[in-house]
Parts: sequence; structure tokens; C-alpha cells
Amino acid sequence: MNVSRQSTELVEEAERGPRARTRRLMLETATRLMQAGVTPSVSEVAEAAEVSRATAYRYFPSQAALVEAVVDEALGPILAWQSGSTDPQARVADLFGTSLPRIDAFEATFRAALKLALDEWAQRKAGAAPSEPPFRRGHRVDLLREALVPLRGSLPAAKVERLAQALSLIFGVEALVVLKDMWGLDAGSTEDVVRWAAAALVRAAIEEG
Repeated sequence: MNVSRQSTELVEEAERGPRARTRRLMLETATRLMQAGVTPSVSEVAEAAEVSRATAYRYFPSQAALVEAVVDEALGPILAWQSGSTDPQARVADLFGTSLPRIDAFEATFRAALKLALDEWAQRKAGAAPSEPPFRRGHRVDLLREALVPLRGSLPAAKVERLAQALSLIFGVEALVVLKDMWGLDAGSTEDVVRWAAAALVRAAIEEG
């Protein structure tokens, strides 16, 4: 057996070995809980997955680390999004078209993650010392900047950044919270409004520039 093939087989075995299976079990259990509207702790996931707490914390040392991993799983193809188009309007439309159905499918997971972020904000506001590392968010920043790359040659950098910031207001579960909870829209109508707003923002930025 040549060295390259042997290395590949070792990697594949590690990915499907006991450690990988335990991590996968915990992620699937945490996803199931979050899709039910719960923001679980590592201990709660360990109990539900019938894994010892010591083992669970070896994989996910904090609730934030666990939720971040579940969110990355839920985002799935969104994180790998790329576009070969040089048209910023087409790129933004494609990003939103790729992302919105996935965000809707995992809405409960993203709402649970949002709840964790809001709880941490409330604790900081109250002056409470954090007991764990904070939950980090920010994938949308990189994705939106990538979608707007073609504009960087035709608009000032500050205006492109402002457009990315404006788009970030409607790119994520927060838009679903507003449109579904406050306006009573269904998933299809919510997507229509968000995609219309995204197109309008890009068009306005280009016209202004």
C-alpha cells in the first residue's frame, strides 16, 4: 500500500471512528433540541445523548462552542456559497436565494442561537461576569462582503461597507422574526419581502454611487 493511500484511509477512519461518531451524536442531539426551541447546555445535550458530561465537555468546552457548531451545521451550504458572476445585483440575489430556504428550514435553531446571544447581552448589561466564552456570530459579514466584491471598484469602500451593513439587517433569522411574528407572513411571503428589500438596497446604492 502506498503512503498516500494509507494516509487517506487513516483520515477516513478517523472521521468515522468513535470520536467522530460521538461528536456527530452530540451535534445531532443538540440540533434536535434547538429545532424544538431549546437552547441547551452541554450537560443537557450530554444527558439527552446518553454521553458522560466529562466526555461531552471534551468535545464542546462551553455552551457557546456547542451552539456555534450546531449553527455551522445548520448553515450548511450557505457557508460554502460562491458566485462566478461579476454583477453585484445577481450575486446578492443568488446569496439570498441560496440562504433564505435554509434559514427557514432551521429557523428554530437560529432563533435558539439568537436567544443565547440576547441572554449574554442582558447579562453584560446587568454587569454580570460571564461564566463562559461568548457566543460568536458574524458569518453574514463575510458572506455579504464577498457578494459585494464587484462594487469595490466602482463605489467608495465606505459605501460598499455601508451597503453590506444594511443588507445584514435582513440577512438572517432576525428578518423572519419581524416578518413572521409581527406581520404574520408565511415563509414564501417572508422570502419575497426580504429578496425585494435586498434588491432595492443594492439598486439604491448603485444609483447613489
